Amino acid sequence: VIQALGGLGLFLLGMIIMTDSLRNLAGDTMRKLLLKFTHTPLSGAVTGTITTAILQSSSATTVAAVGLVGAGLMGFADALGIIFGANIGTTITGWFVVLLGFKLQIGSVLMPLILLGALLRLFAKGRWVNIGMAISGFGLIFVGIYLIQLSMVDVQQLVTPEKFPADTFTGRIQLLILGILFSAITQSSSAGVAVTLTALYAGAINFPQAAALVIGMDVGTTVTAALATIGGTVGSRRTGLSHVIYNCFTGSAALFLITPYVYLWQWMGPDILKNNAEIVLIAFHTFFNTLGVIIVLPFTHKFAFMMERIIPDVEPSYTRSLDKSLLHDPVLALTAAKTALKIETISLLKHVVFLLGDTKNGQESNLAELGYELNKTEVYIDDIDMSSRKDIHRDQFINTFHAMDHVQRLFDRCYEEADRVTNLEYIEDTQVDRKKVTKVFIEVISELDNNNWSSAAASSHELADHISLRVAELRHTIMANVADNHISAARGAVSLDAVRWLERVTAHVAKLNHYLATNISEL
Repeated sequence: VIQALGGLGLFLLGMIIMTDSLRNLAGDTMRKLLLKFTHTPLSGAVTGTITTAILQSSSATTVAAVGLVGAGLMGFADALGIIFGANIGTTITGWFVVLLGFKLQIGSVLMPLILLGALLRLFAKGRWVNIGMAISGFGLIFVGIYLIQLSMVDVQQLVTPEKFPADTFTGRIQLLILGILFSAITQSSSAGVAVTLTALYAGAINFPQAAALVIGMDVGTTVTAALATIGGTVGSRRTGLSHVIYNCFTGSAALFLITPYVYLWQWMGPDILKNNAEIVLIAFHTFFNTLGVIIVLPFTHKFAFMMERIIPDVEPSYTRSLDKSLLHDPVLALTAAKTALKIETISLLKHVVFLLGDTKNGQESNLAELGYELNKTEVYIDDIDMSSRKDIHRDQFINTFHAMDHVQRLFDRCYEEADRVTNLEYIEDTQVDRKKVTKVFIEVISELDNNNWSSAAASSHELADHISLRVAELRHTIMANVADNHISAARGAVSLDAVRWLERVTAHVAKLNHYLATNISEL
């Protein structure tokens, strides 16, 4: 028993090391692939399957999907496809265990890989460090399986099918619960499946008992995703709960499929199930997960609608993307901050358009609430730790902070100096400028809404240049009118304030859009 527990520990350690190393190697690439190829629930399911097969962790893929939704980069319905596909991808680990661990018996052969990986970790640099750790993790997984197999020779004398609940529907439910608990404790359904396969291979349990355990472990793996949503945004909570509900659905359906599945193999040949029980079991694991995706995928949008009703939006729209659980991934956290800044910028631009007199396209904002949300965004950006990130991400952080600064300055112009905009009417021949400003700001709002960051930056920069060129002319006109007694000195002073307000507002809008657009494609 002690040797079996030690083997399980080595297996878990190997999974942790390998998954973490692969995530470090492919983290940014995985994120980009998920975003690039996930346009529909079907493409999301395919991408989720492939990503999980590469990373060897459905939890890693699911947590990434939760993060992308939380950051506002991906729609909730599209992320559901990734979650569905991740369940298929996670069955690849079981095939490795059966084909490499049981059939080829490569556990002892892979021991030198652990040394090779450790040497790379000690003496290599850059990506080779993570490659070395991934190699060591891979080797540890099969050494762990090898030890579990050795121990099962003796354990099977202590643990027999009779020791487990009887092969009844109630007994299968008990085994399903046992599987859930195992996965929840070890935080790895792959480890549970490996132990179950080894016990089945040694004859310690029979096939229906093993199938019920595997189903429970498939449901238990949702605990990790559920924990990742604690304190998260509405989007991330919906995604995490969807994973739980979907796995419970497939698990419940799979429980009723055990008996017909056994009858099918007995009909095909009694010796097949007896001599290849572990292969038949992992085939069952793949089968019910694939069947679940096929059944649910056409109803993805209805499923998403149901989840939106269960978990409605209650958070302020400005900072809905600021998920604290994303802070462990600075790149996603930066994206969440950019999303919040975009929404806050749109609100401020609509307020400026309203101040300029266009009440149809403009909208007066609750500046007190918006100011509070801006402070919350600033605190969130301050909590992002960029100390371990490469230069390009550090530059993105600096750009985001610049954008934050200009959004706050724009807010100050709207909150503290809003009366100055009314003085634009005192300036002779400025109606053209006011209409141009309003028109461009409306275009920028539309471009930001559609995430056309570069177009928004170009439009606002062109407007700022135009106003900057007109300022000298307007100042000269105002001064001349004061000198010629066309207007009073007091009226001239407020007119100059209005010109400065317009120049500063357009400059802030141009600069913040520039910083929001810079390197946005790299996130």
